Amino acid sequence: MVYTATTLRKSIYSVLDSVLESGIPAVIVRNGKKLKIVPEERISRLNRLTPHTIVHGSSEDLVDMHWEGIWSGKDFPE
Repeated sequence: MVYTATTLRKSIYSVLDSVLESGIPAVIVRNGKKLKIVPEERISRLNRLTPHTIVHGSSEDLVDMHWEGIWSGKDFPE
């Protein structure tokens, strides 16, 4: 996110909390030059992922699923 010095001053604590939670640097523009606020320890991209429920039902149902009549395998180029 890009901030001016004035907007940073108004919301400094929320900007700092956002940088710590997300790991995404905050950019401050002052007199045409850019400064960055970055966390000392980087957060991995995998830790920033939000969990999604993709399987409806039990994941155990996928173990015995047979694809012979559903997928022909012709969707991918050779």
